[in-house]
Amino acid sequence: MDTVGKKVGGLSQKGPSRSVRSSKGVQVQLPAMGSWAHLMAGATGGITTACLTSPLDVLRTRLQSGFYYPPSSLPAAQHPLPSFYRSSLVHFRQTLQILFSIHRLEGWRSLFKGLGPSLTGVVPATGIKFYTYGNCKQLVPPLFGCEKDATIVHVLSAASAGIVTGTATNPIWLVKTRLQLDSTAREGAGGLRASRYKNSIDCVRQVVRQEGIRGLYRGLGASYLGVIETTLHLTTYERLKGALAEMQKDVRDTNGWGQAAAGFALSSAAGLSKLLAVLIAYPHEVLRTRLRQSPMADGRPKYTGIIQCVRLMCREEGVVALYGGLTAHLLRTVPSAVITLGTYELVLRVLAE
Repeated sequence: MDTVGKKVGGLSQKGPSRSVRSSKGVQVQLPAMGSWAHLMAGATGGITTACLTSPLDVLRTRLQSGFYYPPSSLPAAQHPLPSFYRSSLVHFRQTLQILFSIHRLEGWRSLFKGLGPSLTGVVPATGIKFYTYGNCKQLVPPLFGCEKDATIVHVLSAASAGIVTGTATNPIWLVKTRLQLDSTAREGAGGLRASRYKNSIDCVRQVVRQEGIRGLYRGLGASYLGVIETTLHLTTYERLKGALAEMQKDVRDTNGWGQAAAGFALSSAAGLSKLLAVLIAYPHEVLRTRLRQSPMADGRPKYTGIIQCVRLMCREEGVVALYGGLTAHLLRTVPSAVITLGTYELVLRVLAE
């Protein structure tokens, strides 16, 4: 085995390497340890994020479903055409009211429903995502004969990471979504109705028994639409990070304040890039949640496909339903991006040292 010293996502590695052949027939050596560093860093960031943002994840999923809090149940605005400022304040207040009502009606443990599948899935999901992304950034330039920081490299790497991750982990997220939507506070024919699923294993059993193995992959098409968000997020982040690196390359300040400023700049880049990606690609989140909902009382799914889901939602609830839960999603996902990418970069730096 050859020994090489090569940068992998900012990580300098020496050790066993693996070979790939470029489009021009040149053999390129990539460090093997660097690949696993991306996996470890991504998984650590994912676990940290899942634990800290679980209540907002439950709230977001319920608002996206439209099952617990349909638009008709929310108080109407006092003005027929409220201003954007007034609408934003009303929506933000209602979001917080719903969050506190979950705690009051179902107990604090309900704020962490689905955390088990989240922790089970976040390690492979985030790990696979950053493993694929980090290694594609190394494979694409020699294979396509382009610069390592070219935009096409980041686009192809992010798209590959999104597709691989979505395909590998869809069953886990389906179980998480159904557990988060499964509420003991829902009203049934005789008052409060018990939860449909006892736990994650029981949820898998019922899905397979009632809907078949294909039921575990409901919403996969909408997940593929989510590749747009992943691509926009990571590509914008890389561009912003590159711009920050250019601004700081002449700075020699290595004390604590300099390191803190650099970390804050990277965190800001992660948050801003995620915000822009979410605002552009958000409807796929709602479609994915609706497609993963439990079947109706007669055993038939209400939403059977992406086009049918969009048409039915627009007819019954209006176009605004495609942005249901956006406030809760932003409250969760922007800090999540900062935590995940921040932890990812930190772990890579620690492993390098």
